Amino acid sequence: MPTQQTEFYNNAAKKAADKQHYLKIEHNLNQYDKAVKNGLQQYQNLEAAKQYAKAVKAHSIDNLDVLLEQFEKQFTQNGGQVLWAETIEDAQQHILEIANRHEANRVVKSKSMVTEEVALNPFLEKQGIEVVETDLGEYIVQLAGEKPYHIVTPAMHKSKEDVQQLFHQKLGTAPDLTPQQLTLVARENLREKYTVADIGITGANFLIANTGSVALTENEGNGRLTVTYPEVHIAITGIEKVIPAIEDLHIFWPLLATYGTGQSLTVYNSIISGPKKSTEANGPKYMYVILLNNGRTKLLATENQREALQCIRCGACLNVCPVYKTIGGHSYGTTYSGPIGAVINPHLHSIKELGHLSNASSICGKCTETCPVKIDLHNHLLHNRHQAQQTQKQSAKDKLTWYAWRKAMLSRRLMNCGQGIKNFLINLFFKDAWGDNKELPKAKKSFNQQWKKRQRKRS
Repeated sequence: MPTQQTEFYNNAAKKAADKQHYLKIEHNLNQYDKAVKNGLQQYQNLEAAKQYAKAVKAHSIDNLDVLLEQFEKQFTQNGGQVLWAETIEDAQQHILEIANRHEANRVVKSKSMVTEEVALNPFLEKQGIEVVETDLGEYIVQLAGEKPYHIVTPAMHKSKEDVQQLFHQKLGTAPDLTPQQLTLVARENLREKYTVADIGITGANFLIANTGSVALTENEGNGRLTVTYPEVHIAITGIEKVIPAIEDLHIFWPLLATYGTGQSLTVYNSIISGPKKSTEANGPKYMYVILLNNGRTKLLATENQREALQCIRCGACLNVCPVYKTIGGHSYGTTYSGPIGAVINPHLHSIKELGHLSNASSICGKCTETCPVKIDLHNHLLHNRHQAQQTQKQSAKDKLTWYAWRKAMLSRRLMNCGQGIKNFLINLFFKDAWGDNKELPKAKKSFNQQWKKRQRKRS
C-alpha cells in the first residue's frame, strides 16, 4: 500500500505535467493578484495593520485557555451551549447526538474547512442524514465528488466549461449555460434546501471572548441563510479562532477580506451571539458551538512554532506559493494545503507521516512576506524539514549519494573532472527527483573552467 508521501509525490508529478490545470490556476491567481493590489490601497500603513493583527493573535494564543473559558461563559449566558471535542471522533459524535436529539435528517452547511477536517459530510451521510453544501464553490466540488481545492476558493481548479459539464451531468441542465445562468440554477436548488433543513452547520472565522459571539464572514449570503432558517445552528471551529474582544474585528475583517479575495470588506459579516431571543424575529431556536482540538494543543506546546496557530485562513500564502501554483491543492492529500498546510498538518497529525509536505516549498519566503499576521512560514517549513529528517532512517543509496557529493564538493580536482562522468553520475543519482517530464541539463565544462575563461576574456 503506498504511503502518503509516495501518493503526494506521484500526484504532484502528474499535476505539474498537466498544462490545462496550470492554465486554469494561473488565470484565477492572476485575477486574484490584481484584486489584492487594489484592495491594499485602503491601507495608509499596511505594516502597522499587520503588526497590530499579529500582536492581537499572539496575545490570544498565549492566553488561549483564559479566552476560551471566557467565551464559553459568555456564550452560555447568551443561551447557547459549548461542546469540547478533543478528537475528530468526538466532534462527529457531538454532531450526531445533536441531530438525534432534534430528530434531524436534513442538514445545510455553509463553507467550513473544519467540517472538512473532521470528514463531517461522509460521516453524516453514513448515518442516513442528507448534507448539502450551500457555498457555490463547495456545492460544485460536492457535486463533483471532490474535496475543496483551496482554503478560500474550493473550486479554483474548475473552469467555466468544467462547471457547465458538471451541471449538465448531475442536474440535467443545458450544456452551454453562462456563469450567471449556472449560478441561478444553484441558487434555485439551494433555496429549497434551506426551508426544509433541520440543522444549519457553519464554521467560525473568529470567536469573540468578551461577548461570547461567533463572527462569520462570506460573500454569498448562504451563511446567513444557513444560520437563520433551520431551528438548530451548530458552529464548529478550531480552538485557535478565539480573539479577545469584538473591537478587534475592525482590524481582522478588512485584512481577511483583502488578502482572501481583494475586497475592502466581504459582503456579509455576521455576529451571532446565541439562539434568538424572544424579541427577535429570526435566528435558530437552539445554538451549539463545538470547539475542536485535534492536535492544536500539541502545536501550542511547541514554543518555537505555536505562532502558526495565529493563521486567519485567508489563503494568501497559497496564492503566492510557486509550488502550490504548480501542483495544486489536491496533491497535498490533506485538508489544509499550501505553505500553512505544510506547516500545521504534520503537528495536527504526525511529523513522521506528513513531514514530507515541508518539501513542497522553494523556501523563497513569499508566503512569509504576504501573511497578514506575519507568520514566519518559510522558517517553520525549514524547522519541519529538520524534524522530519530526524524521524526518517536514511537509506544506503542516500548515504552513498551524500558521501559522494561531499567528497566532490571538497575537491577542486574532482569538480573539474570530465563532464561526461559528472553528467552520468548526476543522471544516475538524481533523475528520479528531477522527474520524467524534464531532461537533466548537461554541462560541457565545470563552473570553475567557465569562470576562468570569462575572466580571461575580460582581461
